[in-house]
Amino acid sequence: MSDDLEILLTNDDGIDSTGIRALYDALSERANVTVVAPADDRSACGRSLSHEVEVDERELGYAVHGTPADCVVAGLAELGPFPDLVVAGCNKGANLGEYVLGRSGTISAAVEAAFFDVPAIATSMYVPADGTSLADTDLTAADYAEATRVTSYLVDHALGAGVFDHAAYLNVNVPVADGEPAPLEITRPSKRYEMDAERNGAHVTLKDRVWENMNPESLPDPEGTDRRAVVEGRISVSPLTAPHSTNAHEALDALAETYLETVGSTDH
Repeated sequence: MSDDLEILLTNDDGIDSTGIRALYDALSERANVTVVAPADDRSACGRSLSHEVEVDERELGYAVHGTPADCVVAGLAELGPFPDLVVAGCNKGANLGEYVLGRSGTISAAVEAAFFDVPAIATSMYVPADGTSLADTDLTAADYAEATRVTSYLVDHALGAGVFDHAAYLNVNVPVADGEPAPLEITRPSKRYEMDAERNGAHVTLKDRVWENMNPESLPDPEGTDRRAVVEGRISVSPLTAPHSTNAHEALDALAETYLETVGSTDH
């Protein structure tokens, strides 16, 4: 690749995060990178969109006082040159499973790009729980080495290989770097879902219990899923599409055909 390649780089952890700086430094060696990222942490905001946002110019690029989806729309339509590729990340914390696809700000940035017909890569890093909350876990640029290595590889090769003829975006999850490159596995999002809620007086606490069993020896996620790959030390790359397709079937067709007859008979 050359400097002729245009990349829009965004995230949901905020423009001052270590992860986006690590990706910026790596990708700037192979492309012209324009950063349009949230001014602060907007994790788990999904594809929430604003009507109007303020924009500051920072050392790394444009800081948008809004969501990752805001950043992609503003970046593609106004702030930067129209890119060949959108890269979102690197997110501190994995984005694994079907249930995060509409929740993650990192993935939502990639989905927003897909509606502009721009291919995208969303990169996140799995941080194993050790009793410390993710927010209180300090990571250095060196910890993102695996993430920058595989994202750079995909930037260099995926467009030319025709990957995006079949996928709108790639959801990439990597284990923490430990020196040697990890193997890469093409995966599908896990279907595992273990949300729970607990009431205490006027408050209800929502709990994501899916992270409570991440032991490779007892992990319930099957082979071929993103979660199993990452927990076992492999890079997960899930090729995904947007928008999601519909699934028409005869049972619903039959309901449509009898709708007027049925509701008409009950209204009289």
